Amino acid sequence: MSSAPTILRIARPDDWHLHLRDGAALAAVLPHTAAQFGRAIIMPNLKPPVTTLELARAYRDRIVQALAAHNAQREQAGRLPLVFEPLMTLYLTDNTSADDILRAHESGLVHAVKLYPAGATTNSDAGVTDLRRPIKALEAMERVGLPLCVHGEVVDPSVDLFDRERVFIDQKLIPLRRSLPGLRIVFEHITTREAAEYVRDAGSDGGDLGATITAHHLLYNRNAIFSGGVRPHYYCLPVLKRETHRLALVEAATSGDPRFFLGTDSAPHAKGLKEHACGCAGCYTALHAMELYATAFENAGKLDRLEGFASHFGADFYRLPRNTQTLTLERRPFAVPAAVAYGETELVPLDAGQTLAWTCVH
Repeated sequence: MSSAPTILRIARPDDWHLHLRDGAALAAVLPHTAAQFGRAIIMPNLKPPVTTLELARAYRDRIVQALAAHNAQREQAGRLPLVFEPLMTLYLTDNTSADDILRAHESGLVHAVKLYPAGATTNSDAGVTDLRRPIKALEAMERVGLPLCVHGEVVDPSVDLFDRERVFIDQKLIPLRRSLPGLRIVFEHITTREAAEYVRDAGSDGGDLGATITAHHLLYNRNAIFSGGVRPHYYCLPVLKRETHRLALVEAATSGDPRFFLGTDSAPHAKGLKEHACGCAGCYTALHAMELYATAFENAGKLDRLEGFASHFGADFYRLPRNTQTLTLERRPFAVPAAVAYGETELVPLDAGQTLAWTCVH
C-alpha cells in the first residue's frame, strides 16, 4: 500500500458561491479568497441588493479596488500580488425584467442570477415571493443560457427547518424545471440526501443542473451546533443536517460526477453578531477553505478526486476555461486562528483554535 501523499498539487480552484460583503468587511476577507481561488461567483445580497447591471459593475469595481489596495501592500513587503477574478451576479426580484437579463448577459460581466426565496436567509427580504412574477426574466435566462443560482429552501413557517430543502425540490424546483426545461440551474449549498440524489439522477430532459457543496456540510452534521452547548459559529442556512445526509454529500462530492462542484458559501459575520441573542447564519471558511476540503476528501479516502470537484467541474458548468495556474497543499499542521481582523471588529473562522493536517502553500 502506498503511503499517504505529503504534497498535493492541483489546478487552481474556483469558488462558485462566495459572500464578500462590502466596505471594510470586503477589504478584510477578500485576500483570504484571492490567496486560494482564481475566480469566485460573488453573491449579490448586499444592502441594497445588487439588482441591476449598473450595481453589479459598481460592486465589481469596489472588489477590484480592494484587491489592488491589498496588492500594493504586498508589493511593498516584497510579496507577489494576488491574481483573482470576481464573477458577478444579479439578485432576482419579483420585478426583474427580461431586459435586465438581456443587458446583463450582453455585458459579459454578469455570470449568473441568484434566486433567494424572500426571507430564506441573510439579506433575502427583497427576494422572490412567487416564481410566477419574474417569469419573463427566467424565460430570458433560458434563451441566453444564463445560469440561475438557487437558494433551495421554502420559507413556509409550517415546514420544519430541517425539511425545507426537501420540500423545495418537490414544490419549487421540479415544477420550475418542467416549465423551463432549458434553464441552467445551480442548486447551491445542498445539504440533504434527497438533494444529492435528485441532482445525481437528473436526466438531460431538464436542462443543465449542477450543485455546489460546502466544506462545512461535508465535515459536520447538526450535532456540531449543539456540542457542549450552542455553538453559533457552526450555525448556517441551510442548517447542518443529520449524519445520513452528510454521508450522502460526501459520496456525491467525491464521486467524480461533474454535476457536483465546490462552493464555499463562506459568509463572514462579526463575532458579536454571531455570539448574539439572535445570531446570524453563516460559517466563515474562506481563510482555510482548501485545507477544509482536503480534510473532507482525505477522510473519505478520495484525495485523488479533489481536483475535479474543486478545479474542473465548476468551470465546465459555467462554460469558462479551466485555470492553468496551480495550487499546492502540503501535509503540515495548519492552526486555525481564534479570530481574524474584520474591519473594526473581528471574525471567527470555522474550527477556530483547531489544527488541520493540510496547509496551502501561498
